[in-house]
Amino acid sequence: MEMFLALLVSGSVVALVLVGLFVFGLRRRLIQRSGGTFDCSLRWNTPEEPDTSGKGWVYGVARYSGDRIDWFRVFSYAPRPRRVLERSAIEVLSRRAPEGEEELALLSDHCILGCAHRGTRLELAMSEDALTGFLAWLEAAPPGQRVNVA
Repeated sequence: MEMFLALLVSGSVVALVLVGLFVFGLRRRLIQRSGGTFDCSLRWNTPEEPDTSGKGWVYGVARYSGDRIDWFRVFSYAPRPRRVLERSAIEVLSRRAPEGEEELALLSDHCILGCAHRGTRLELAMSEDALTGFLAWLEAAPPGQRVNVA
């Protein structure tokens, strides 16, 4: 009887893990379904001076959605974006390469873009290709919208 109970508990744990991984993968597929996504780490509410400690970075996926970018944490089950960045409110402040411990916290080919969004300083880390697309998207704002790209 004890053996049966142990097998039942073990089987239930394995089944729960598999269901969790399936839902995790399904969520990522649904986010990417509409296209216009790119890997993008985010650090929210950063100091004015660059912090190269590597702390605060969260790995995510960003998705273009009209005049905004929806940012989703990769390691989450939430169906809604964690952050929404409106094109008209994004101000690009700086661009730099990862330094120190940041090189370990971020993907190897990513560069860091310092930005402000509605008075909050943040940093986005993305590949050079994604950065080119992001800056083009910012500059392609409809006529009359203010866009600040350094």
